[in-house]
Amino acid sequence: MSILPIKLLNQGKVRDVYDLDDKLLIVTSDRISAFDHILPTPIVNKGKFLTKLSVFWFDKLKEVVPTHFISADVDQYPKELHAYKEELAGRSMLVKKAERIDIECIVRGYIAGSGLKEYQDSGTVCSISLPEGFLNSSKLPEPIFTPSTKAEVGDHDVNISEAEAVKIIGQATFNILKEKSLALYNSAADYALTKGIIIADTKFEFGVVDGEIIVIDEVLTPDSSRFWNVSTYQSGKSQDSYDKQIVRDYLEKDLKWDKNLPVPELPKKIVDKTVAKYQEVCDLLIK
Repeated sequence: MSILPIKLLNQGKVRDVYDLDDKLLIVTSDRISAFDHILPTPIVNKGKFLTKLSVFWFDKLKEVVPTHFISADVDQYPKELHAYKEELAGRSMLVKKAERIDIECIVRGYIAGSGLKEYQDSGTVCSISLPEGFLNSSKLPEPIFTPSTKAEVGDHDVNISEAEAVKIIGQATFNILKEKSLALYNSAADYALTKGIIIADTKFEFGVVDGEIIVIDEVLTPDSSRFWNVSTYQSGKSQDSYDKQIVRDYLEKDLKWDKNLPVPELPKKIVDKTVAKYQEVCDLLIK
């Protein structure tokens, strides 16, 4: 999407961010990453699914926490972008330009992933002590806030303790982010359950506009969240997630890829299965 006649501010693993002075244009590509590598094979229409879900959640949760979202209607974009309507429609958002707060705000309602590994090793998740007896995918007594560092492209996010997060952003900002993150998660998780979806955990990012802390980036997509189906959920085992786990399993278990260059291509059957997962969770949540 570098053909756009505006300044490319940043290109992430999935999103291209363009500078429009006091606003930003976020274009969500069909790129997919795994194990900190961008794969050479795109996931068809992935960017549109992610954008559709983010736009849905920004609207649904705007009364919980203000957001950076302005519009996803290309006709409302600056005139010099109207000629690119076909490329931008469905996969772009015009948003407020915010000063990003440099931690990622993770809320966990269930124990899985890196949280499960730490708990099995030490009985803690991001230095938060938890009771004994939790299994893989167990529901926590209440959601917990577990921040991480905000890594650059190609680097790992690192889970950090509350004390470490406070050193980075200060106690007052930490308290606000924790409160807002938990409020967003609880509201979204309650809604998702009515659609047969468990939000096991998710990641939020925040920024500051005119002194106000607002939610930015993407919200509650399969790239930032772990979605499970209520009907198949069972504590004590790994769940079938609506995300890129199909891709990870193929690379790690089928190909036994060592996670070093060169990055392998994905076969059509893996792409198709992944597209179907993104499509399914999108349809379930927005209906």
